[in-house]
This record gives sequence, C-alpha cells and structure tokens, in this order.
Amino acid sequence: MKPKEIDWNQLSSIIENHKGEQWGLIPLLQEIQETIGYIPPESIEKISNAVNLFPAQVQGVITFYAGFSLTPKGKYVVRICRGTACHVKGSRSILRLTKKELGLEKGETSPDYQFTLETVACLGACFLAPAMMVNRTYYGKLSPPKVSSVLAQFKKQEGQ
Repeated sequence: MKPKEIDWNQLSSIIENHKGEQWGLIPLLQEIQETIGYIPPESIEKISNAVNLFPAQVQGVITFYAGFSLTPKGKYVVRICRGTACHVKGSRSILRLTKKELGLEKGETSPDYQFTLETVACLGACFLAPAMMVNRTYYGKLSPPKVSSVLAQFKKQEGQ
C-alpha cells in the first residue's frame, strides 16, 4: 500500500482559504498536515505565493517545527519520549521493544504506511514516565507488556 493520493483540488482550496494571510502560515500548514498527512514539497511554491512569503521562508517554518513533515507518515505515528524523566524510568527499553515490535528504526515508516516510529525530546507528560503517544493519544507508565498491548490494538485494527 502507498500513501493516499494527494487531492490537489482539496489542497488548492485549503491554500486559497488562507490567501494573503502571512500571519496564517502556521495554521495553513497545520490544516494541510492534518488533511493530507504531510506537506507535499510540490506545494511549497503555491503556499508561498498565497501568503506572500519566499519559498525558503515557508520551507524554513516547515523544517523548524517537528510537527510538520515533507514526507508521508504512517496512519499511526508512534512517538517515544526521550526526556529526562522518561529516560530515567526506562524509555530506552521501551524504544528497543517498539522498534522490534514494529520492525522499524526511529524515523522510519512501514512500507504499508501504517506505522511511523519517532522519538521526541519531551512529550510534556513527565508524570506518566515512561510515556509514548500514538497519534494524539498518550500512553504512560509503560512496561514491556503494556507497550505490546498498545501496539497490538493498532495492529489488530489493521488486521495484521
């Protein structure tokens, strides 16, 4: 399976809705990311024209913020926290197990575009250490069995 085809009419409509809003670059990029799943590099010039910025400025914002991606990600983005509290409580073993369960290295996306594995400096959920997120849902106080159980839920949804 490959990532879904880009609906260029939908993308153009999103960009058009933010035309002339220099201040609206980040909300525009967020809307594209949310709708398409990533920001197609081919759209940067169109975005920059709409908000009256140079393409390099738009590219700079996209690459500065970790929430934006220029490449397709999996349906389920698994983020493992590497912050101090999580590190002390065992996030290294959580990452090692997750890599094994998904067959991915950090930064990789599965060939079927179901999973992407990322590490982040902090999820802001130190009280849940060690913690991870799958898309927008937090999972904390992780142990190897709990990680396996969480990942199994998503694999089951995909019939894997």
